Amino acid sequence: MPRALPAVDRDLWGRTLSLLLIGFICYALPLSVLAALPASEGNRPVLRIQGSNTIGAKLGPELVKGLFEAQGLHDIHSENGARENEQRLLARRADGRLVIVEVAAHGSGTGFTSLKDGSADLAASSRPIKDGEAATLAPLGDLRSPQSEQVIAIDGLAIIVHPSNPIGTLSVEQIAQLFSGDIDDWAALGGKPGKVRPYARDDNSGTYDTFKELVLAPGGHTLAAGAQRFESSTQLSDSVSSDPNGIGFIGLPYVRQAKAVAVAAGNSQPMPPSTTLIATEDYPLARRLFLYNDPQLANPWVRALIDFAHSPRGQAIVDNSGFIAQTVQAVKVAADAQMPAEYQQLAQQAQRLSVNFRFQEGSATLDNKAHRDLQRVLDYLKQHDKLQDKVVLVGFGDPKSDPERAELLSKLRAMAVRRELAKQGVLFREITGMGSELPVAANDRDNGRIRNRRVEIWVY
Repeated sequence: MPRALPAVDRDLWGRTLSLLLIGFICYALPLSVLAALPASEGNRPVLRIQGSNTIGAKLGPELVKGLFEAQGLHDIHSENGARENEQRLLARRADGRLVIVEVAAHGSGTGFTSLKDGSADLAASSRPIKDGEAATLAPLGDLRSPQSEQVIAIDGLAIIVHPSNPIGTLSVEQIAQLFSGDIDDWAALGGKPGKVRPYARDDNSGTYDTFKELVLAPGGHTLAAGAQRFESSTQLSDSVSSDPNGIGFIGLPYVRQAKAVAVAAGNSQPMPPSTTLIATEDYPLARRLFLYNDPQLANPWVRALIDFAHSPRGQAIVDNSGFIAQTVQAVKVAADAQMPAEYQQLAQQAQRLSVNFRFQEGSATLDNKAHRDLQRVLDYLKQHDKLQDKVVLVGFGDPKSDPERAELLSKLRAMAVRRELAKQGVLFREITGMGSELPVAANDRDNGRIRNRRVEIWVY
């Protein structure tokens, strides 16, 4: 029997996050963001962003507009670019000089190509950089370094169907079979008889790359040849919501009129693409949204936009754009009889923070997002007077032949987080490891084992 994950009070989460973001938006930005930045020379852009449609369609332009406002610019507006899915964001400085930023949203892969040929200053990507791309861009520096890889938001890959489709839950394997054509009639899953019609993003899309990696590739599936392909997330979603036999995959803000189903992976219970489950990256199809830049940061607008995207005001824009902000908040978890006894007691007495710490692949080293999350967590603990004997770290991992070894490894992960927070004066109530308990992904796959190797943080 699969173990159930904690059920979260989502109403509480929504209310408290909204209040927190409203409060944060009033805070001052870093001086590096507020420092005067150069204007455009002639009609040339000060910043060129290329890549992901998921980011470039709305989030990227909204972050640029927010930065313009933080700079005190006026007459902020956008206009269509030279091609579909391209925009120009324009504003004026106090001296009347024009500032132009260009955003092209043709898929994550195009961002890295544009960094290489010099036609972009920032690559927007809805997936991590690939080995081949990192190697090609090596002359610029290490694109996987904390200076180059920026996680600006969390997104969930929603599996969408027509609102009249009675099916509300699918496993990752069933999703793969539906998109590959191995299951070609909804009746095979207990739905209404009808030929399954898959809708998918195009080959340049980071959303499609994520879908291949998380859904198709693990079982050796390929996308059905007859699948309809789209460059636009919005067009894909609207097509599924008008086709009773349709199924598609999309970034969370683009569900629109379609119906999102709950997803199960391995021994996890089915999980909807909810705010909390995506924020902690427990949802099986959660993913990170990235900006990648030349580590030399020769363009001051690059650093300014990165700083702004990480700032409270930038993360408020992430939230308002329909993605999941990386703001840390305490969430009450309902105790469940299927939880380990120790975990039940924790759920009854404490609250879980809305972040999980994860690690570099094959390493006990915290990944780039985790390093930024350390500061976010520390800020939360300071603001809420939780620095002394109020924090519990809980490590998890994948199964080992010896359960005691699995438990030890999971506790060592928690100790790695403890070590970093302790440097900043945090004194802990407890450090524990729960081994392979409460999996959130399939342990027979590499990416599933990586996802299960995590550290939760709880506060009293």
